[in-house]
Amino acid sequence: MCRLLFVKSENKFEIEHYLKTFAELCKSSKEYQGHGWGCSYLVDGQWVHYHNISPIWKDNLTQFKSTKHLTVHARSAFQDKDIFVENNMPFYDEKYIFTFNGELQGVKIKSEGRIGAEKIFNFIKRFDKGNIAEAIEKGVGIIKKRTEYLRAMNIIITSKEGTVLSSNFNEDPGYFQMSKKIAGDTTVLSSVAFPNEEGWQKIENNSIGVY
Repeated sequence: MCRLLFVKSENKFEIEHYLKTFAELCKSSKEYQGHGWGCSYLVDGQWVHYHNISPIWKDNLTQFKSTKHLTVHARSAFQDKDIFVENNMPFYDEKYIFTFNGELQGVKIKSEGRIGAEKIFNFIKRFDKGNIAEAIEKGVGIIKKRTEYLRAMNIIITSKEGTVLSSNFNEDPGYFQMSKKIAGDTTVLSSVAFPNEEGWQKIENNSIGVY
């Protein structure tokens, strides 16, 4: 399944540094994450969105400069289907940036979207009354009840105001359990801890965290 990365800091950091490490982790993953990738990051208070159908490890990562807020997604398409750049995350609207990894079987919700992840994004937004954490908690709760089997469902929704991570999985914690590292004014959330770095912690299953 897909891989997720989120980095936020009070001070600017080099995007390339995080992308190169993340790209190597995707390249060496036991599941293929080469069905394209994308990222969203802030420049002078405005979101910049980038998507490419090539694997992240084959792209020119030196083109990205610096930011205080970065969201990245490397795609592993379900059953190797619907491999189009339009289906690459992050998905976004005028307020939120959305990334997802996991697999759900027999989902019974009515929602618009080209692929399952986009349907989940739109479904959760129905419950947004000004608190996206509450919307995620309610939306995820309903999705879990209306799903025959949830292999995993990790969601990051971020905005200029804050970020929420919802993590759920029923198998293979070595692969699906999210990790975080908070050092000084920098917060990093990732599908896999960066190697040779201290301070990483596993994120509890069936949890919602605000960052």
